[in-house]
Amino acid sequence: MNPTLTQTEAKDLKAREIESRGAERITLVFALYEEDFGLDVTYVREIVRVPPFITRVPNSPDYIRGVINLRGSIVPVFDMELKIGMLQKELTDEARIVVVSWNEILFGIIVDSVREVCTIYDSQIESAARLNTTMEKKYLLGVAKHEDGRLIVLLDLASLFDIDQILDEEVSNG
Repeated sequence: MNPTLTQTEAKDLKAREIESRGAERITLVFALYEEDFGLDVTYVREIVRVPPFITRVPNSPDYIRGVINLRGSIVPVFDMELKIGMLQKELTDEARIVVVSWNEILFGIIVDSVREVCTIYDSQIESAARLNTTMEKKYLLGVAKHEDGRLIVLLDLASLFDIDQILDEEVSNG
């Protein structure tokens, strides 16, 4: 009996391993109040430093920090901490704006810091329904157990910022 695997056997073994782990999700991990949150990287357009001044928009909800000019495009900026029920705190040098594109809508979210981009498999994700949190569960896709033991709260951006409602309003007004 030959202990080495043939190329075909190695491919079959890899396919079974992938099948057991489930689909992979490439995730941007960022911090808010020392907690790890994750966002599907396919929606991330870029990550920029927080500018010294964000133009406030009158009569907007508290979680809308204002707008920035990003190379000629006006981009609304949301404060993630306020939106998910945390207290707003002073921004540090590590704070960033994650610029996201959702159905051709461009917006930024302020985060305390960007930690990494990692791969998360479906088998690592637990349902959000089992979480004990004050944050509305409709904003969560689940919680991922990272290989290093950390827990990463996976956010549902469309629900968090009512993107579908914004799209409906644009269609109605357009």
